[in-house]
Amino acid sequence: MKNSVAFTIDELHGEKILPVNKPPDWTSFDVVNKLRYASRVKKVGHAGTLDPFATGLLLVCFARATKRVPELMNLEKEYMATVKLGVEMDTDDVSGKPVATQEVPEISEEELREVLQKYTGEIEQIPPMYSAIKKQGQRLYKLARRGEIVEREPRRVHIYELELMRFDHDEIDIRVVCSRGTYIRALARDIGHDLGCGGHLKSLVRTRIGEYRLEDAWELPALVQEIKSKRLQR
Repeated sequence: MKNSVAFTIDELHGEKILPVNKPPDWTSFDVVNKLRYASRVKKVGHAGTLDPFATGLLLVCFARATKRVPELMNLEKEYMATVKLGVEMDTDDVSGKPVATQEVPEISEEELREVLQKYTGEIEQIPPMYSAIKKQGQRLYKLARRGEIVEREPRRVHIYELELMRFDHDEIDIRVVCSRGTYIRALARDIGHDLGCGGHLKSLVRTRIGEYRLEDAWELPALVQEIKSKRLQR
């Protein structure tokens, strides 16, 4: 991207945070591994996982900057999301399998805005079954893969802003500014339920973490090439 954050190899081996635009179909761990290998820095981590289908801002921390991961994870986050109405998925997002379909009723924009208003502020959210949260010592997604559905305790999260960007009968685009721990796919699921037709998260882009913005992020191939070039020059 145009305003990619500058760095030196010495900074990567010392303490550096680089914003990266995570590509689709990559896990956050894949990105970290790629940059660890390219930079030859032993300690590389990230501040906040993005699901493989999602894209957008991932903060990659090099060397001593990994100590700042907990601080960075507590920063508010901004997302652009598309919710597909009428189809429920086992994962609550586009990566899963359909479990129910319903006809989408005629919904006015005013009715939709009233539903969205319910999710502004501090809310209780039931995490998806396909999540890394532990229940009796086991990850929920492992139970879900075995076909087990267990009761999940609601978690308090904060949605600071929820803005309707587009409404086209069975699809809505929303901008969400939220706290750590918010599941956007759970939000998509719950909005669909409230509208009486179910729904799932079709696409997700993280656009901001605190003061770090997607427009300043590196595209992953360009960053890998830049790191290799700087290593050779060094």
